[in-house]
Amino acid sequence: MRAHRLRQGAAAAALGIFWTYGQIHAQSAADLVQDVTDDPNSVDITNAIFTNMMANCADYVDAYASKVTDLQQDRTFNGAVIIKKDKDGCTLSSNGIPNHNFGGGVNRPFAVPAGQIGKSFNITSAPKFASSPQPLVNISFNGVFLNGVPIDIVAAACYSPDSPRANADGIIMIGCRYTHPWLVDPMSPFSPIELDNHHAHTQPESGTGRYHYHGNPEAMFNVTPGPDGSPLIGFAADGFPIYGSYFRDETGTVRKAKSGYTLKSGKRPSGDGNPGGDYNGLYRGDYTFTGQGDLDECNGMTVNGVYAYFVTDEYPWIIACFKGTADASFRKPPPDRRGRPGRPGGMRGPGGMPGAPDGMRPPPGMPGFPPPPPPPPGQ
Repeated sequence: MRAHRLRQGAAAAALGIFWTYGQIHAQSAADLVQDVTDDPNSVDITNAIFTNMMANCADYVDAYASKVTDLQQDRTFNGAVIIKKDKDGCTLSSNGIPNHNFGGGVNRPFAVPAGQIGKSFNITSAPKFASSPQPLVNISFNGVFLNGVPIDIVAAACYSPDSPRANADGIIMIGCRYTHPWLVDPMSPFSPIELDNHHAHTQPESGTGRYHYHGNPEAMFNVTPGPDGSPLIGFAADGFPIYGSYFRDETGTVRKAKSGYTLKSGKRPSGDGNPGGDYNGLYRGDYTFTGQGDLDECNGMTVNGVYAYFVTDEYPWIIACFKGTADASFRKPPPDRRGRPGRPGGMRGPGGMPGAPDGMRPPPGMPGFPPPPPPPPGQ
């Protein structure tokens, strides 16, 4: 991926759009595609394997295009990403379409057909460590890949057997707070959440489906890394870079980074809202951090003086927490009046926040937010 400054006209056109809660209005997605199409210097990244390892977002300033197929709708989409530099870092604007075909390898179609949805993400060029790791919340995206598709690790599905919406296993698919002790891990082979062969699916937003990843995108990097490891493939919401799976260790060996989390042994507690059964990875609470891998509790480490997160083959897959402070531009839009994310003016949800459905409440520190529940026993 080469880097050169966008033409001023194209950058101005990309920024001349309507904003709501840090979200570009959906109608601007087509404008982004047009801006990229009109730029004679735009870079085609369809099915591209990236090579750049630089950690500063400024090294990726450019306009990027792709042409891919939604395999479920048998429909062609044009992807568009514009990265521009600003005084504090960069702004990545995208229409939310990946640079690879998507929707394949599923047993049933996505709940909501995918569509293009414009959004901008602010990425700091000087990320700083917070005083302590910050939790991932399900009212915000956790990062964005360079193909413009957001990362959304924490699902709103959990064990809630007394709910009228619970399935036969006691799981509800929406409405769970990020602090719930038994959140479903979408990447688990036992999860009822359907993901395609890029570990992604859609969620309702702006009247269509927002494509987003829960794990390894199976794109942008591959199993033949360069001499120093995998390329940079995105940025977390706190500004720290995200690399593929491979790094060069202190012995000079290029190998996959290993998670520091371990599956608990034995059985989960049962009763009183606990699911029982073996610790098998269905729930995020099935894991505990033991530090037995390369990566820290947030799934990152410092390599050559740069702190970064790495894609892993095991839980937590990409990011487990933030070492820095997430930027507000990664916030998801509030739901519409029918409770669907993506439109302003939503009703006040049980979370006590305008437009927040049950399970999507303000982070700790906001007025009226109760303390989080204790972690599952043994964690």
